[in-house]
Amino acid sequence: MEKVDKQEGRDASAMQVDDPWYEATDSGRGERAEAGATGDGRPDAVVRQRVHSAADIYLEVQRSPAFQEVRSRYRRFVFPAALAFLLWYLAYVVAATAAPGLMARPVAGAVNVAMVAGLGQFLTTFLLTWAYARHARLRRDRAALELRWDTQEMTRGVGQP
Repeated sequence: MEKVDKQEGRDASAMQVDDPWYEATDSGRGERAEAGATGDGRPDAVVRQRVHSAADIYLEVQRSPAFQEVRSRYRRFVFPAALAFLLWYLAYVVAATAAPGLMARPVAGAVNVAMVAGLGQFLTTFLLTWAYARHARLRRDRAALELRWDTQEMTRGVGQP
């Protein structure tokens, strides 16, 4: 721990935080040490942890197992989903150019295979969007938010005199 004297005219407890996600009273995070809590009787001292640069903090977070887990969960969903969707789209384009007779085959009235497949592209886009949002909400959002809180706590005070 390192003691940092307040600058003249500035009170650490009156300092405002510009982060709209930051709610110290709701989360119990970000609480500052009270003046004089250092035990040395000096009311003008504020206790701060010794921190490195913001770049060091972000690299530390990037190497953390929690970050790696969030990142691998993201990749385990996105890469297969993107590949499947790309293959489905390419199959539609190849079928439209290589098998025009198949695509022109009527399904019901004036609706043909090409129209059904084209509408299927829209449907799969919406389904994939829904699946991605659901996956993010259930598998990644909470862990990513915790990482964000931890990172903000570590970077608070970096770059301040």
